[in-house]
Amino acid sequence: MERNSICKIFGTDYREMTKELLKRADLIGEIHKKRALVRGRDAGQGKHAGRGRDAAQASADRPFTVGIKPNLVCPTPASYGATTHTEVVAGIIEYLAEGGISDVLIAEGSWVGDRTSEAYEYCGYRELCETYGVPFVDTQKEKWHGVDAAGLKLDITDVCDRIDFLINVPVLKGHCQTRMTCALKNMKGLLPNREKRHFHAMGLHKPIAHLNTAIRQDFIVVDHICGDLDFEEGGRPVVRNCVMAALDPVLVDSYACRLLNLTPDDVPYVRMAERLGVGSADLDGAEIVLLGEDGSDELPLARRVLDVSYAVDEVDSCSACYSSLIGALDRLKEEGLLEALTVPVGIGQGMQGKRGKLGVGRCTGGFDFSIPGCPPDEEAVYEGLRRFLRA
Repeated sequence: MERNSICKIFGTDYREMTKELLKRADLIGEIHKKRALVRGRDAGQGKHAGRGRDAAQASADRPFTVGIKPNLVCPTPASYGATTHTEVVAGIIEYLAEGGISDVLIAEGSWVGDRTSEAYEYCGYRELCETYGVPFVDTQKEKWHGVDAAGLKLDITDVCDRIDFLINVPVLKGHCQTRMTCALKNMKGLLPNREKRHFHAMGLHKPIAHLNTAIRQDFIVVDHICGDLDFEEGGRPVVRNCVMAALDPVLVDSYACRLLNLTPDDVPYVRMAERLGVGSADLDGAEIVLLGEDGSDELPLARRVLDVSYAVDEVDSCSACYSSLIGALDRLKEEGLLEALTVPVGIGQGMQGKRGKLGVGRCTGGFDFSIPGCPPDEEAVYEGLRRFLRA
């Protein structure tokens, strides 16, 4: 498979179509190429250290681990448009097994505010892992270490160092803060929770771009089955029944922007990652390869976030908190109550120690009226806003 290629397949048997996609993209071939590079590098380092043949043999004997990184942002069914379908991951595991690849693990951590263990159970990953005998690494429980990500110091979980070949399996969907999330942003699940919070304090886009210089994804399988166009946590899925494969995460995210009626310039971390050498955003030079029958890629323009975001005063908020607020505001809008909200709603880490009339989350504890929680769920925010309007 060429680095400027994106392969696509449409259908409803997600497991089998994923396997067919990976056969055509020759994922096994990509794994063998990476393994040869790793062993050659290890042997070369051993030679320079004076260990020669012993180093080469040790490298050949060392397990070569393939890691699968799905999106389990929250305990929400894949059919809601938030999390990676287990059928897609099952297709990957079966394809790898048929190709003689058995040293496989799955690694993921939910967003701050939800436990990975709940998503692991609720989204069907416990059953998946037990069925195929694949270990699951909860990165919320992993130790971490610091890395230099192109000049930006970041903490990543230790499992990253145990993975020799990383298969990223993001969901193509909208995001209430970055507008789009796919391959590049999905790497956040390999961070400890404290670094996820730090990302929001840094403005998300820059650290996302730099993260992808430290954690290099080797292959991407995009779940473009039914992503929500507005929210990372789903709720209003738009069915497209498509799975895609690619090598370049910047190219994938550029293509995702196109499908969501955006451009790479609308999602700053895409261009930032390109400038850092992570990949290319050049869609004019891309080859889109369709396997089998065509399907519709046309997606309606997402409007929910844009329709209510004018009511928000946001500074460095975490995704879970911001998403709860936007969802609650959307409900007020549908009920005709949003116009009665005449003061902006403060939210985000940048509100700590400040004063205001109305705020959401622990960071706005100094406001006259603050809806508590870190993060509060959508129902709590909705009920809190209704109380404020009645006061």
